[in-house]
Amino acid sequence: MPWDITATKANNSPNIVLILTDDLDNAEVDYMPQVKSLMVDGGVSFNNYFVNVSLCCPSRATILRGQYAHNTGVYSNKKSDGSFIYFYRHGLEKSTIATWLQQKGYRNAYIGKYFNGYPRQAPKNYVPAGWDEWSSPIYDSGYMGYKYTLNENGSFVEYGDRPEDYSADVYTSKAQEFINQAAKDRQPFFLYLAYFAPHQPAIPAPRHSELFPDVFAPRTPSFNEADVEDKPKYIRELPLLSQAQKNRIDRLYQKRLRSLQAVDEGLVTLVNTLKANGQLDNTYIIFTSDNGYHLGQHRLPPNKETAYEEDIHLPLYVTGPDVPMGETRDQIVGNLDLAPTFAELAGADTPNFIDGRSLVPLLRRHIPIPAQWRQVFFLQHKLNRQTIPIIPDYKGLRSSNCTYVQYATSEQELYNLRQDPYQLENLANVIQPQVIKEYAKRMINLSSCHGKTCRERDLKPLPDCSITQ
Repeated sequence: MPWDITATKANNSPNIVLILTDDLDNAEVDYMPQVKSLMVDGGVSFNNYFVNVSLCCPSRATILRGQYAHNTGVYSNKKSDGSFIYFYRHGLEKSTIATWLQQKGYRNAYIGKYFNGYPRQAPKNYVPAGWDEWSSPIYDSGYMGYKYTLNENGSFVEYGDRPEDYSADVYTSKAQEFINQAAKDRQPFFLYLAYFAPHQPAIPAPRHSELFPDVFAPRTPSFNEADVEDKPKYIRELPLLSQAQKNRIDRLYQKRLRSLQAVDEGLVTLVNTLKANGQLDNTYIIFTSDNGYHLGQHRLPPNKETAYEEDIHLPLYVTGPDVPMGETRDQIVGNLDLAPTFAELAGADTPNFIDGRSLVPLLRRHIPIPAQWRQVFFLQHKLNRQTIPIIPDYKGLRSSNCTYVQYATSEQELYNLRQDPYQLENLANVIQPQVIKEYAKRMINLSSCHGKTCRERDLKPLPDCSITQ
């Protein structure tokens, strides 16, 4: 995909398209050939992209506002400290990337999954501030792929169970219409396209329902881990996965891959639409997920919310004007960086509460990569009694090669990912105590950061977490 910067020079307001999947992990991108061709080969891949909380609502709040969860207050999908209800009640929608870009003259569209619970405790036809075009399913009706109701700019449209009602295809079609209209009106646009795939129940389009019959969930060394004696109690209490559980995991994995094919095809549709409108060379496309997903690693049944790599370490690909093709970046970046990145691309003003930093210096072909960059990313989780097993509260850190986690139970985990990429050997009890103290101190330091202080406190490198110092 050859990108031409001349369009951007003529127009200082490039278009921005964010494609967000739900529960996608890194390994599954191998089954998305269009994403690999258009995004990976055609742009920049971020090898160290992490989410602060590996769960839908907290991650989506962070994406919209550029803040860690301890500053949004959104920790879960529950109304007390998460979900649409919390976001709405606390007025967090009054200042998001949508409102910042709208003030800069952008036409903004939100299409697909919003927050869990939308629009409970708000007017039924409620459309959040900043969005000129809005199509989102109400009352969590979108997960099954069929028989859902969309709020389309304040009007309710019911979709049935015909093949053409399949939600991912409907969202792609609406995104295509939005791009066509914005191009016709010669207005810069921001499109936030949020698919449900591959979230459970991972319903595929009929045309994909027979694919991948012989594919199994990855049997990594951590899958159904044999020895978990060095893991926290909630892991130690898990029995080995039975053959029936493994079979269910494999069937779910096949469904997840099938559900992703409509997303993969949707990317091609959007690229072709942009090309037909003469907008491709002036459009940034960003592809990522809200959180990852584990499938049997460390004996865990399918879910998220842990600090293990499968849940926090996600794909992030960017294409666009002056973005080099087929390159990778190893800097530590996170979901709190998306909003300030989009704002800088659009030339929009941003509030001081943003914790993240713009990724633009890592994107442009002709700009030197900064010598100073984030050295550590903050992780957190609040107890959710709906998960099985129940994962205790934790806070943690992810550096370029180490993960440190401290649980509310006083248990700790430390992994050297360079030596132990599958997190089989917990070093917390064998490494020098001073190293653990340094990690714990930085973790506490970042857990109270706000705005600029977050970007200051993550710059200093942490000690090496190797047991041979």
